[in-house]
Amino acid sequence: MSTDAAGIAIRARGLTKRFGDLVAVDHVDLEVPSRHVYGFLGPNGSGKSTTIRMLCGLLTPSAGEIEVLGLSIPAQAEALRRHIGYMTQKFSLFEDLTVRENLEFLAAVQGVPKARTGSRIDELVDQYHFGDRQNQLAGTMSGGQKQRLALAGAVIHEPELLFLDEPTSAVDPESRRDFWEKLFELADVGTTLLVSTHLMDEAERCHRLAILDHGALVADGTPGELTGKLEGRTFIVEAADPRRAQRALVDVPGMLGVAQVGTALRVLTADTTESGDRKPTDIAQRMQAALAAAGQKAEVATTPPNLEDVFVAVTRNGHAKQERAA
Repeated sequence: MSTDAAGIAIRARGLTKRFGDLVAVDHVDLEVPSRHVYGFLGPNGSGKSTTIRMLCGLLTPSAGEIEVLGLSIPAQAEALRRHIGYMTQKFSLFEDLTVRENLEFLAAVQGVPKARTGSRIDELVDQYHFGDRQNQLAGTMSGGQKQRLALAGAVIHEPELLFLDEPTSAVDPESRRDFWEKLFELADVGTTLLVSTHLMDEAERCHRLAILDHGALVADGTPGELTGKLEGRTFIVEAADPRRAQRALVDVPGMLGVAQVGTALRVLTADTTESGDRKPTDIAQRMQAALAAAGQKAEVATTPPNLEDVFVAVTRNGHAKQERAA
């Protein structure tokens, strides 16, 4: 199995999935580079899980074309399964088996040669830090330990491509950080990873990122590329009464988001080409005027955009376009 000449592990064109009148995935075009950690960011119901299931051949698309590791999907889905791993947020191994017994079972299911099974499990026990726990029942482990075991099981057959559907939503921040270190180790040795998440700090870790909203792909690029498009559109407002200041700002033309963060307000404004402003100072002056009219002494300053700003910008712009079309 191999990627194409351009180094693309997954390519989809016009990918669509309908469930009756519901369009769960709406004409998505996608390219996932090989050896990358590629993130799917979006809220629950945005189409992330449905897209992943179509890409790995578990769900037949209503329309569109898919090529994964050089294979046409779903026609060649059976051949693809030997080369991919799949992990979901729900722990799906056997809680009444030990760590080692779970890995032995998965090795048999995935067709790992018997002569290779013992050494492969030893490698994973060491790599995922189960040396003193390999005889422990999986059901008695912590959430983070279960996720590490699930990941070890997903890669026991050394897949070229690994799909992870919100794999860390149920574990603590330290366990998530350790889990992501394992993902980067896999990418370092040549594995391509597609990870869906709704967590901004996880999205920032990805080499490249796609944002889905109501089944549509609304943004695609590196975290730096996506945040760079919002330069000059994000502000911090320091006010004595942030709640009152927020009420004064929400109706200012060009506001996309005004959210309280601690004792300050984080403000996201519309694209200057759409709002008619020539430069960021124009809208900053309007904010100052609105605050002054509300009797609020406040400082308004630009601040670097982050991925949460990107998410708000692309989803709210998309909703506005849908409303105008309607």
